[in-house]
Amino acid sequence: MRRRRILGQGEDSDPMSVVSNLFDVAMVFAVALMVALVSRYDMTEMFSQEDFTMVKNPGKENMEIITKEGDKINRYTPSEDSESSGNKGKRVGTAYQLENGDIIYVPE
Repeated sequence: MRRRRILGQGEDSDPMSVVSNLFDVAMVFAVALMVALVSRYDMTEMFSQEDFTMVKNPGKENMEIITKEGDKINRYTPSEDSESSGNKGKRVGTAYQLENGDIIYVPE
């Protein structure tokens, strides 16, 4: 009987300790998932100090231009801005950048 009491005193009988351990595991999993997604979609520029511009879905109706200037990130969607200002526009050409850095504009 004495042996059981000695062994039983070291056990933790708090049922909430299991929940806190599950919360820790979930947080580690969430951070690992975020790191994997950032590295998979090459979004590491968002965390650097350099300014950059990125174009999502170029030439399509749902095109977005994302710029980062310092700590501020701006999203520009051409269709949203043209409706709010009352001005309408259309695509007039395409620009291509060559291997040597020259940019060529081709009107449509």
